[in-house]
Amino acid sequence: MERGVRDDAGRHHAAAIEDIDPGRCREPFVAGIFEDLAWLGLAWPQPPRRQSEHLAHYAAALERLRAEGLLYPCFCTRADIAAEIARAGAAPHAGETQVYPGLCKHLTPAVAAQRLATGHAACWRLHMDRAIRKAGPLRWWDAGHGWRNAAPDRQGDVVLARKDAPVSYHLAVTLDDAAQGVTDVIRGEDLLDATDIHRLLQALLDLPTPRYRHHPLLRDETGARLAKRDNAPALADLRAQGWTPEAVRARIGRMPDALIQPI
Repeated sequence: MERGVRDDAGRHHAAAIEDIDPGRCREPFVAGIFEDLAWLGLAWPQPPRRQSEHLAHYAAALERLRAEGLLYPCFCTRADIAAEIARAGAAPHAGETQVYPGLCKHLTPAVAAQRLATGHAACWRLHMDRAIRKAGPLRWWDAGHGWRNAAPDRQGDVVLARKDAPVSYHLAVTLDDAAQGVTDVIRGEDLLDATDIHRLLQALLDLPTPRYRHHPLLRDETGARLAKRDNAPALADLRAQGWTPEAVRARIGRMPDALIQPI
């Protein structure tokens, strides 16, 4: 829920709380993040940006994209999508992204408007074909990978506003980075492909493009990724076991160079 750091070498520090999902974001969790970061010896500008306080900002960007014909409402459930993918024999292979099969993409405006008017729940998807035509070829810089040609089409018509939340991760973080003047983004390599989407949104909304560093993920001795869903130890657990901040930083320092080298 917290992200964004910049340093004093011409790079700005920023922090944000991603709290637009009320089912997952709770104040004790936020307090725990701050406690962990302070224990590690990190500092951040006060107060952090809270996404829940900037919904009008996200809504304005959505309306701009909608007015340009770059969004469409999607009424599909997850079961609908899974059934269509299975029917088409297009199930993704291991490690691949499940691309939306476009069930609602070609609904007529009249049909879509009628469904919205009668209370059908909808998310809003980016019309990827039109978006790519409008933006043209794009690229972005990653300190570990060099120049990368953006290929957002590999992820299909991504959701920019969810049924249960007014904005998705992709749009919110792109707008937050621009609003906070973020110049350098450091995050895990699991978000490498997502940056293609963010680069596209930057082009569509006339936003600046930061520099990026996508570092290897933290893994245990067996090579398995440390993840909450697998009950990997959290920083609070390490503190309870007697670890010191210095010991944690030393452990990270033994990870691959890409994890610890500055941009």
